[in-house]
Amino acid sequence: MSALYRLTASETRLFFREPMSVFFVLAIPPALLVILGLVPSFGEPIEDLGGLRIIDLYTPIVVAMGITLFALTSLPQQFATYREKGILRRMRTTPVRPTAMLGAQLLLASILSVVTTVVVLTIARLGFDVGLPQQPLSYLVAYLLSALAMFAIGLLVASLSPTGKTAGAVGTVLLFPSLFFAGLWIPRDSMNDVLRTISDLTPLGASVQSLQDAAAGDWPQLLHIAVMLGWVIVAGGLAARYFRWE
Repeated sequence: MSALYRLTASETRLFFREPMSVFFVLAIPPALLVILGLVPSFGEPIEDLGGLRIIDLYTPIVVAMGITLFALTSLPQQFATYREKGILRRMRTTPVRPTAMLGAQLLLASILSVVTTVVVLTIARLGFDVGLPQQPLSYLVAYLLSALAMFAIGLLVASLSPTGKTAGAVGTVLLFPSLFFAGLWIPRDSMNDVLRTISDLTPLGASVQSLQDAAAGDWPQLLHIAVMLGWVIVAGGLAARYFRWE
């Protein structure tokens, strides 16, 4: 635990030395929520949505986005870079095993994504009167499953990418369709049947719907839980199978 703590503290300091990375993964989700919340029509109740507002629908999307930015950009790029530079190989000759670095990276991503989520929910509540989740436990379950699924995909990208730049490029390519099916450009409620079905089968689509259900006081649907668990098992299994320390 001591080694994990020291590595996490060290990785945190290194992370905050990169202003662009900090801005990209920490500042963009809250900033996007503020921009969306300032659109006048997004604050008006819509009868077809059961009285919900567009900003109510976008809050879970921004929460999921905060997880995804860490999972698909920072995490795989950092790990692939460490392998490319031989850092992981050299760690195998020290008392600190490479698995400790994996744990430190996952812990750092988890902590900072939770911080981002708290900031987003606080802004949504205080700035735009978005209600807090009516079912906190189911919201937590949906959040954890979403994080596990996206981190598993991020580790799969890291395991298959030969260099840090490749991992960053692949993660960025995956980021935009993931956010599309999460409803960032077209809210899930406005998607046609085909897009909605595809969205249901993506980790972020299932995540956003589960977060929206929890926010409304319901438990996530079994389909969406199964989808997220499926991505955890498949992507996590493939990442473990193909991950290389050197």
